[in-house]
Amino acid sequence: MTTEMPTTPPTVRQVPAERTFHGDTVTDEFSWLAEKENPETIAYLEAENDWTGKATAHLDGLQTTIFEEIKARTQETDLSVPQRKGSFWYYTRTVEGKQYGIQCRVAAAPDDVSPPATGDGAPLAGEEVLLDGNELAEGKNFFALGTFDVTPDGNRLAYSVDFDGDERFILKVKDLVTGETLADEVPDTFYGSAWSSDGSTLFYITVDDAWRPYRVWRHVVGQQAADDVIVFEEADERFWVGVELTRSEKFIVIDANSKVTSEVRVLAADDPAAEPALIRPRVQGVEYSIDHHGHRFLVLHNEDAEDFALAYTSVDNPGDWVELIPHTPGTRLESVDAFQRHIVVSLRRDGLTGLRVLADGSTDSYDMAFPEPLYSVGLAGNPEYDTNLVRISYTSMVTPDSVYDVDLITRAMELRKRKPVLGGYDPEQYEQYREWAIADDGTRVPISVVARKDVPRNGTAPLLLYGYGSYEISMDPYFSIARLSLLDRGMVYAIAHVRGGGEMGRRWYEDGKMLTKRNTFTDFIACARTLARSSWTSADKIVARGGSAGGLLMGAIANLAPDAFAGIVAQVPFVDPLTSILDPSLPLTVTEWEEWGNPLESADVYAYMKSYSPYENVVKQKYPAILAVTSLNDTRVLYHEPAKWVARLRATAPEGSYLLKTEMGAGHGGPSGRYDSWKEEAFVIAWTLDTVHLA
Repeated sequence: MTTEMPTTPPTVRQVPAERTFHGDTVTDEFSWLAEKENPETIAYLEAENDWTGKATAHLDGLQTTIFEEIKARTQETDLSVPQRKGSFWYYTRTVEGKQYGIQCRVAAAPDDVSPPATGDGAPLAGEEVLLDGNELAEGKNFFALGTFDVTPDGNRLAYSVDFDGDERFILKVKDLVTGETLADEVPDTFYGSAWSSDGSTLFYITVDDAWRPYRVWRHVVGQQAADDVIVFEEADERFWVGVELTRSEKFIVIDANSKVTSEVRVLAADDPAAEPALIRPRVQGVEYSIDHHGHRFLVLHNEDAEDFALAYTSVDNPGDWVELIPHTPGTRLESVDAFQRHIVVSLRRDGLTGLRVLADGSTDSYDMAFPEPLYSVGLAGNPEYDTNLVRISYTSMVTPDSVYDVDLITRAMELRKRKPVLGGYDPEQYEQYREWAIADDGTRVPISVVARKDVPRNGTAPLLLYGYGSYEISMDPYFSIARLSLLDRGMVYAIAHVRGGGEMGRRWYEDGKMLTKRNTFTDFIACARTLARSSWTSADKIVARGGSAGGLLMGAIANLAPDAFAGIVAQVPFVDPLTSILDPSLPLTVTEWEEWGNPLESADVYAYMKSYSPYENVVKQKYPAILAVTSLNDTRVLYHEPAKWVARLRATAPEGSYLLKTEMGAGHGGPSGRYDSWKEEAFVIAWTLDTVHLA
């Protein structure tokens, strides 16, 4: 029996439902699509999938070709550079034909500081497989690993798994001496865990009904989960909690963070039954984090320091913060990592990431230097505390992901591995550039651009412009194997570093949130128009792309400047923000009020959010071609936001081309297996190329 494919886009029932806030009544004719258990909702999503399949059937061959290009350029059987921790080297292997990584280790010689050679990715001699994601995922449509945490003595492993994509994990414990998975099992846990010094006690996190991580629990190995004890519970719905073991393995750290405020507690890792001690009570608007360093806790904070400063306080009697690195406007200190004889600070300045090293007992410091005009650098793992070597990751838009070991004393950098790109990739054929757009208010907005050197600069080249612009998250330059399938077909790729992100420091973020959120959208439009004016491309050849909060950006620019884009890819897009932020029962809503504002309490916030909400502002106009991709089990941006958006676009501006593709068994990150992810990316690339007539 064959199923007849649709010949027209799906239609969806309209059921007017009213909401009234601050004297404003709004009719939402598609609100019923939020009923996930309604068979009619599922039927609609499946009908949209069928229509998308039909509308893109002519791209099947191209999608397959691009998938094969990604696959052919990827060394499928590979092995990460092993990391030393205690008596073992830990690493991850991938195997050709298998979707998921394999977590492994081998014994280390006492004085061995150089990791074993990874060769062609084959198993190392003496390998012990700790966890094989392919075995765990067998028979499942989705698999994600949450926690992966080995005890300080290397004898036990805590790990957690998610088989639905809703980020609610089952926590398990494995005895690495016997290879036995113990009876200990805790359902519905969140990311994050920490072991006591002796490996007898495990700390973990659970979420409330709104998907907010709010409780830290103590579990004694061998006991029933019902006997676990709540160590800390966060009552303020604006705050998330986290838990971790310091690199020194001396302290369990419990942190509570809202979008703008922090509070940290610690307890000795060798006394897991102790009450957590408070470092400093929360003060609204003050953020801080800590790391343990000998007799002191290092404190990274923003008290009277917009771009953050580094201080320390006593371990024995935490109190005043003593300055170590003063606040320097324009140099955003992002994190601090303590090693026995050194401190490494991750920072950003002038739109680029950086690393600063301080030797213990000295006020002298130096910043690591890198040769390219655009790049991203950061610490990579580094589980050992007593070491003079740190591992860093480095990449640029033309340099594949690279792993270096840096001697903090001699400053020598040794390249341990550069991600292989098979098939003759030559970075000399490509060039990366920094462009600047001028926003409506005169602000200079950076743009990172990469293209083949032979691409003409006469406005004829198509261009993919990526953007995000929320939560102070930076979209730093990076290398992508999949992107080569665009570049080698003559397409330019660019990242718009718009306000709301963190690329240019804390002020950059503050100027793109709450009642300044529209700057995010107008910055992006300014970037698109700048790239067209500078002859990189032209408006009818630009495809915009963004996901999650970047999907909100996509929906907003579709309404504000439809003439500036040929197409828009919106992935798990937050396109109905006002409806979601008005409902405190939904996942994440209350915690989001410090990012977007609280439209329940403020009429001004309500009106401002309504003025830019993509769903609220769909009008009858000519829209670019739109591809919306979502997941049924997404707990961060619920599937019904893009479903409603596409339905309203069709009803209001029916002459446009709108496609909705829903992963029916995945979460916020889309398909979980690497081959499935490549297929999804190949689909998006094929649609992008077709939109600008490169297919």
